[in-house]
This record gives sequence, structure tokens and C-alpha cells, in this order.
Amino acid sequence: MVYIQENISLKPFNTFGIDVNAKHYVSVTSIPQLKEVLKLKTYPRKLILGGGSNILLTKNQDTLVIHINIKGIHIVSQTENDVIIQAQAGENWHEFVLWALNNNYGGLENMSLIPGHVGTAPIQNIGAYGVELKDVFESCEAISIENGITKTFTKTDCQFGYRNSVFKQKEKGKYIITSVNFKLSKKNHKLLTQYGSITSQLETMNIKTITIQDISKAVISIRQSKLPNPKEIGNAGSFFKNPIVSKQVFNKLVSQFNDVPNYPINENEIKVPAGWLIEKAGFKGKRFTSHGVHNKQALVLVNYGGANGLDIFELSKLIQQTVNRLFSISIETEVNIL
Repeated sequence: MVYIQENISLKPFNTFGIDVNAKHYVSVTSIPQLKEVLKLKTYPRKLILGGGSNILLTKNQDTLVIHINIKGIHIVSQTENDVIIQAQAGENWHEFVLWALNNNYGGLENMSLIPGHVGTAPIQNIGAYGVELKDVFESCEAISIENGITKTFTKTDCQFGYRNSVFKQKEKGKYIITSVNFKLSKKNHKLLTQYGSITSQLETMNIKTITIQDISKAVISIRQSKLPNPKEIGNAGSFFKNPIVSKQVFNKLVSQFNDVPNYPINENEIKVPAGWLIEKAGFKGKRFTSHGVHNKQALVLVNYGGANGLDIFELSKLIQQTVNRLFSISIETEVNIL
């Protein structure tokens, strides 16, 4: 039996801390509960909510908000070298990463401290410091919102791209991910330290023999130094995707600024940090009463308290328009705007 609540504030359930109401709200803690809710004909319109770390709520939600709180982590299978772990959708992502590290399972350490839940990680193909979810992804189970049937999605099925997947494209709004299977290493871990400032942070920590746990600690330290804690300042992490531009566009940018940070994708495409573009456009640290751009990381839009979603949305549009006008580069939002 599930209990539907009426007119519930979603402020505690989104990391921006935006105070909007859900006309109807239910928290589900099991797959049978979820299937029961999906069968309810009284609520034809439904919004699926996970950790609330990748959304900007701009209005009251006149629908049934289904909060996915299904928990559990277990070993599916293992060999001498690898292990397949299944984590349920409602598990906190960072707590799951720490669980893996405590068991000396490698592959997740570079994605430490990313906010959100396991179930929403494949949708976004989350990533950080040279690693993306697809690198450790084995499969996921998802339930069709329309008919309640469970389907297994392989890595190929998910069509992962940069902060993208089939769940943001062809299957958008059609499925609820209930669990994810990860393939992690048990030994001979692949240590990725070359991205960003991990190496220098490890040197600062005086680490000589590097472990996956050390990499996690370095990533956590870097993220904490640059990114605001959502419990202290409302935010959804990186608000924009890093744009991938043609060599022609990049060369034009270099003619203006010879210090452009860049990450070549292939012979013809180069990734440029959106935060750098936003900073060059003059927005880093800029505050508009109750909201603004973080003073240490221009990718992060923040709610200092009392801002509404439309305030932050309008700021994001202004940033996009300014960056496009100054550099002829379009930056897309990473956050879902509702």
C-alpha cells in the first residue's frame, strides 16, 4: 500500500533548495510499490525524482512526484580480477563510491563526491576527472512508465555520449531506472591521475605509492575547494556542459586568448571548459541579490537563499547569450529545467 501526500514542498528534495510544491507526492522504497504507483489512473502525469541534484524547479509541480528511495547494494558475480555490483536506484552516489572503496573495488574513485543518486547516474552519463559512468557500466534495469514492464539495458542500448544517453533522447520520460550493475576491478586497478589537478593534489598530500583510495581523497579535496556544499549554498553542481567545438572555432578563440584550456576529442573537435568561457565573459562571482555565479567555479550557479527557479533560469539564459555573442560558442545546460 502506498501513501500519496498532498501539497508537499519539494525544497528538501532538490539541491538548489527551491521552494515549490508538488500537488501530489509519494516516496517509493520497493519495486512492487513503484509498480503499484504506476498503475494509479488517478494521476496520469508523473514526475520522477531521484537525488534532486540535477534539476532546477521553476514552478509548482501540478502532477504526481514519485520519489525513488529504493535501497540496496549486493555482489552479482565475481572473478579473480573483477566484480559485478548491483546498486539500487535510491542509493546515494557518493556513499556507493565509498562502499566500493572500502571493499577495495576500483573504477569509481575519480567520480567521488558527485551529488545525486545511483539511478539517475546513467541518464546523465555522469563523469569527472577523466572517467565517465559508461567506463564502469555493465547494465541497468528500468521499468516502463507506460506498462510497468521491466527491461534490461546494456551499455550498447544506453547509447552513452558526453553527459548524454538514450534516457535523455529516444527513451526520455519513458523509463524509471531501478538498479544499475557496475563492473569494478578487484586488483591491478587502473589509476587515472593525469586529469585536472589530481597529480598535484597527490603531491600536496605527500602520497608516494598511489591507491584508489588516495585518488578518491584527492578528488574530494579538489571538489570541496572549488564547489559549494549544497547543504550550505543551494546549487546543482555544474550547470552547463563543456562545449565541443570545431578546430576552426577553437583557432579563432586562440587568436583572442592564447591560454585557452582545451581537451582534444579527435582531429577535428576540441572540448573547451564552459567555466573558462563564463569566467572570461565576466560572470564568475557575480551576484544578483539572492542568486548568482559561484566565486570559485563559474560553472556553478547558486541560490544564496530565497531565490526562485525562474531567477536562476533567467541568469542561465543571460550567460548562454553572452558567451555566444562574445565567442560564437553555444553552451548547453547540463541541469534539467522543469
